[in-house]
Amino acid sequence: MSTFITEECINCGACEPECPNTAIYVGGAQWELNGQMHDAISNDFYYIVPEKCTECVGHFDQEQCAAVCPVDCCIPDPNHPETEEVLFERAKKIHPDRTFAELSAANSRFRK
Repeated sequence: MSTFITEECINCGACEPECPNTAIYVGGAQWELNGQMHDAISNDFYYIVPEKCTECVGHFDQEQCAAVCPVDCCIPDPNHPETEEVLFERAKKIHPDRTFAELSAANSRFRK
């Protein structure tokens, strides 16, 4: 499932630069996917675009937004359950010019 930012977000912005997929946006900002712009998911606090979130699978062993969040408001989104395979395929699609290592405990929380 993608990661979700709860309403407890204090808008510190720590999460945004940590996302390897540019899936995190400040409240009110439009988001981009495949060259198309979309309306903000939240106007009040930072948000994560589910279509761009890979839970850092293929990149890191844990979600980087959750690792840096000072108020622990980056949590699994129960409305978007996804498998490791789906998340990894999304990462490869988002980053077609990158070669990904085989999944392991170093680049997927599912392998811990």
